[in-house]
Amino acid sequence: MTNPIWTAAMTKSNKTPPLLTVRDIARLDNVSEKTVRRAIASGDLEAIRIGPGKRLLRIHPEAHAAYRRAHRSWA
Repeated sequence: MTNPIWTAAMTKSNKTPPLLTVRDIARLDNVSEKTVRRAIASGDLEAIRIGPGKRLLRIHPEAHAAYRRAHRSWA
C-alpha cells in the first residue's frame, strides 16, 4: 500500500518513511482527529510520544497499516 503523505517525503539517502501525525492519519482514513485519538487511547492504534514533555503523538506508517488491516470495514 503506497502512502501519498510519506511517499513524496522519502529521499534516496533516507529510505525510512517519516512518522505520521494524528492529522495525517485522520485525513488518510477520512475520520476526525478525535477518532484517531480514541483508537490510540484504546490501544487499537500504536503511537509514540515525542517532543518536550512527550506531548506530541506520532504514528509509524507500519502501525497505521496494521490498524487498517485489523479494521477493514473502511480500509
